[in-house]
Parts: sequence; structure tokens; C-alpha cells
Amino acid sequence: MGEWVIEPATAEALSDILQIEEACFSAPWTRKMLEAELSGNPFAHFLLAKRVPPGDVGAVSIVGYLCFWVVFEEVRLMNLAVIESMRRKGIARALVIQALEMGQAQAARCAVLEVRASSHAAQALYHHLGFRDVSIRPTYYTNPIEDALLMELDPIATESGLLAQHIHREGGPITSRQ
Repeated sequence: MGEWVIEPATAEALSDILQIEEACFSAPWTRKMLEAELSGNPFAHFLLAKRVPPGDVGAVSIVGYLCFWVVFEEVRLMNLAVIESMRRKGIARALVIQALEMGQAQAARCAVLEVRASSHAAQALYHHLGFRDVSIRPTYYTNPIEDALLMELDPIATESGLLAQHIHREGGPITSRQ
């Protein structure tokens, strides 16, 4: 299966991020929107999950990403996507934990996100990480029109060992680079 690593995104990854965005979302962000987040938003951060097949460093491929903002004391998870063939391997969880830890390092104390009301797998991930349901945002999403569930983690409870605990518990091969 190979190993995967998490590292900050660079502008060179834009095409790969766009491809994942279009494959994973019914109303994907445009290239221009992603580009603005990658290079024009001082609050925005992107993390990439890259698959590294054993013995073939030249075959590295981007399999997921997370766009998040750190604004004052808050981490705002914006877009999280993992290609279908790499789901249920702990990649999304590791991306979120890394973002929370990066937010904590910048003095963030809470995290928020919106998730489609029908996205039960994503909700389960966030609940497992300690997020709680706060409210419903009616007709928040388009294509199809759907409510969003607003979720919050307050305080952020990663305490610098959560990522290592997760890796040990899930048995997933991960290297994190910052």
C-alpha cells in the first residue's frame, strides 16, 4: 500500500488540489478560489496528504488535502477531501489533528466547521475528535441544496500527544512534515 506523509501545500500543488476538489465535491471550489486561498489569504493554510509507494519515491501522489484558517483564537476548517480509494485509512483524521495542532501553536483555543447534514462519515470523524454539534445552518450548501451542521471543538484538546496516540491506535504509517 505504501506510506503517506502530511506536509504544507505549495502553489505547485494547485492542479492536484483542484482535481481532488472536483472529484470529491458536488459544488467544488474553482481554481481561482483555491489559488486565492493558497496565495492571497494570510489566514489560510493548506496541508497535503501524499502517498509514497514503497521503494518508488518518484511515484508520490497527492491523495488528500485540508484548507483551514487560523483567525485569532479560532481554527476554521474550510475544506477537507481525500480521494475515494484512500478513505478510511486515517488520512482525514491526521490532516485535522495536524491543523488543530498548528492552530494551537498559533494560540488558537477553539475550532469550528460546517459539514453537510447528510455527510454522516464526516460527522462521525469530527465527533470522534471531540467536536460537538452547535446549530443548523438552513440551506447552507448548494448542488444539492442542503443544511449545514455547525460543529465546534472548544477547547482544542490535542495536547501535543493526540497525533502520536492516533498513529499508534490506527497503525497508520504517517510522517508529518512542517
